[in-house]
Amino acid sequence: MEAAQLTVGAELLGHAGEMLRAHKVSEGELRFLVKCLREALSDALRVAESRGGRLPVCADSEPHESLDDARESERGAYE
Repeated sequence: MEAAQLTVGAELLGHAGEMLRAHKVSEGELRFLVKCLREALSDALRVAESRGGRLPVCADSEPHESLDDARESERGAYE
């Protein structure tokens, strides 16, 4: 689900760039674009919040483990 939401957002962002470069966009098209971008941003923030809730919290004095180390730790926990 997260991957699909982020993919839609990335595609929409590319489409927005194309529309803005065209310079022949109606007010209605821009309003629709803004509505869709708002929804995509909301989805991306939801994904970020969800992922942030799953990340381990490190104290500032603790060394931060890399993403690869975290994935390896998760795999070990399920084996």
